Amino acid sequence: MSASNHVRPLDQIVAATLTLEGGGFEVFRPFPSATLDLVDPFLLLDELAPAYQAPGKMVGAPDHPHRGFETVSYSLAGEVQHRDSAGNHGLIGPGEVQWMTAGDGIVHSEMPSDRLQREGGRVHGLQVWVNLPRALKRTPPKYQAIGSDQIVTVTGNGWKAQVVAGSILGAVGPAETNSPVGYARVTIEPGTQLSVPIAAGHTALVYAFDGTGTVAGTGETLEAHHLAVFERSGGDVVLSVADEASSSLDTILLTGEPLNEPVARHGPFVMNTEAELVEAIEDYRAGRMGSIPATQPATS
Repeated sequence: MSASNHVRPLDQIVAATLTLEGGGFEVFRPFPSATLDLVDPFLLLDELAPAYQAPGKMVGAPDHPHRGFETVSYSLAGEVQHRDSAGNHGLIGPGEVQWMTAGDGIVHSEMPSDRLQREGGRVHGLQVWVNLPRALKRTPPKYQAIGSDQIVTVTGNGWKAQVVAGSILGAVGPAETNSPVGYARVTIEPGTQLSVPIAAGHTALVYAFDGTGTVAGTGETLEAHHLAVFERSGGDVVLSVADEASSSLDTILLTGEPLNEPVARHGPFVMNTEAELVEAIEDYRAGRMGSIPATQPATS
């Protein structure tokens, strides 16, 4: 697929910083950071650093609350066991996605599966936080488990897109979203240029987690653990991989209509005002967001 006459301008490329999260696992985080706070409607992007964890040494994210936004977890390697205070539970394996709408408030955990904790193994994944519009901040929590067989794959000459949400490259993803959001894993082989149409005015982000490519219009290099942020003026996101590249460029493409609403956040809570944040903290401390039932079955 060749580039259109209207290439979307690049705003900046941001290097992810390595930080610790949850029970002590490493993540690459391009935002929020000192360089980039948020990219409306997206609040956070984390790449769980690819690593081998030994038997009995697996760590994850124990019970913690959220309110006012959505978490989208995509497993690239390993298995993550999800449990939450709404009674949802499920195993997220390689190529699978969990789309959780925290809404009014939920407590959940994301831990390695029982099998991984026994046997050890490689882990790698991505998590995105998507803001909710003001009118849906207190919507009832919802959980979507999206299997790899549900994700829509579209291919072209030298590229492949696995579409989770929105309409991208002619495919429509299975995830139900609360505002116009697109999410796809896009892989580009050496010697290929790919042009992805994005609606004018919408946010467009490309995060590379493997390989190296070039952003058309500037010629800037996009390499692993870097995020390309594009302007909202319209046009196509155009990426290419050199003929001589030793591997493909593996990326996550995020698109979304900005909410253009005030953002107040504190840790796991994202609201519109400071008063709403105080209320969220009080509700959690008072147990009004519930707790994870101890009787939920484990998945091995």
